Amino acid sequence: MTSYSFPAGATSSSLPGSRAASATEVDVEAFIDSHKFSGFQWTILVLCFLILAADGFDTAAIGFIAPALVKQWGVSKADLGPVMSAALFGLAAGALLAGPLADRVGRKIVLVVSIVWFGGWSLASAFAGSIEALTVMRFLTGVGLGAAMPNAVTLMSEYSPATRRGLAVNTMFCGFTLGASAGGFVAAWLIPAYGWKSVLLVGGIAPLLLAVALVAMLPESVRFMVTRGSEGARIARVLARIAPGRLTGTEIFVIREQAETTQCSPLGQVLSQKFALASVMLWVTYFMGLLVFYLLTSWLPTLIADTGVPIRSAAVITALFPLGGCLGTVAAGWLMDRASPYRVVARAYAVAGLLIFAVGYGAGHLVLLGALIFGAGICMNGAQSSMPTLAAAHYPTNCRATGVSWMLGMGRFGGISGALLGAQLVGLGWSFMTIFGLLAVPAFGASLALLAARVKTGNAHNAPGTVGAEV
Repeated sequence: MTSYSFPAGATSSSLPGSRAASATEVDVEAFIDSHKFSGFQWTILVLCFLILAADGFDTAAIGFIAPALVKQWGVSKADLGPVMSAALFGLAAGALLAGPLADRVGRKIVLVVSIVWFGGWSLASAFAGSIEALTVMRFLTGVGLGAAMPNAVTLMSEYSPATRRGLAVNTMFCGFTLGASAGGFVAAWLIPAYGWKSVLLVGGIAPLLLAVALVAMLPESVRFMVTRGSEGARIARVLARIAPGRLTGTEIFVIREQAETTQCSPLGQVLSQKFALASVMLWVTYFMGLLVFYLLTSWLPTLIADTGVPIRSAAVITALFPLGGCLGTVAAGWLMDRASPYRVVARAYAVAGLLIFAVGYGAGHLVLLGALIFGAGICMNGAQSSMPTLAAAHYPTNCRATGVSWMLGMGRFGGISGALLGAQLVGLGWSFMTIFGLLAVPAFGASLALLAARVKTGNAHNAPGTVGAEV
């Protein structure tokens, strides 16, 4: 059991040797859990939603501009493999680095820097003149993208009450799927009139504008502030925005959590005996899900176009895959707050596998193909978007960002594999039916790995809001 405490109005250099008799101890997690979702928390939700929308748009953009790149630069589809996977390598690097950093310096500063970073490099990518230059710039863009997502998830999780955490975090995660989906519609509108560079320009300017709003409006995690010894008055000001008039100024703020040891590094805790096996299973699950997700978002326009469908129609049909994820993500979050979250997500992966298999039989029937892709998107995106919620619930505050980011980072190698595998499958000339039959396998694998994680985790993790903490 680990307990962090800090009195209101005190600083790290002025803490008294003993607590004042009149002081009231306030567990910040219990405080957040016991009050309704406030306008302040809605502001955090909207800001984090926009962060993930920008993230999703820039992540998916390369898949939507790929057919135009092939046509304008006169390169083969297989030549785009490095460009498709470059951002995914960057996503992995950014996630693996950003989590431990955020557990040490804070969620907000890492978020702001990461958004400025990927926005700037997206702008630069619009002026790339060769595949080699675009590959390098997409990698650098990916570093920022990879750093942003886990910290947005962690911050939102730490400001959400336990009984609504699954729904709140998953609703925020809809920003990613809507941003990715918007990429298809924006590309279908912009590319014919302004060329592929216009998509990257939009993906660069929007995050830079958002960063300005974040500096002014986004708070640091109150739970992080307690663990790092921030001024009690600063903590009280934040909590007062959640529940005005409930604090007197004499409170001592605490967090009580089950942690391996406070002397261990954040990564050391994630890989400790207490968390290791379940951590690996979470990584495997996310790896399998991203393999499917990025192969589809990167290569689905090309695969559909190869069946004789016009590029514009292929882009719109592809956009249905992430668009369906919004419904699935919200539904999964709602169910996770009411049932075993591991079972909910595992079943979503299994149904996604069945629908992806069925997509292979939809070639030549645009309405059927669109319906199957939309349904697969509901299940696959719903399951995949719920994984950070599970990870955030699994770890204590002092290693939560690391736990979430390392699951995302290790899983990104599945995305890399998906993008590279897509290039190979296109080059081999296999049938549409065969490709989607193979894609169903990792979806079923994700379901099995998550059930294995649940066996290790046990009943203590049946509700995202109660995992790893004692109130």
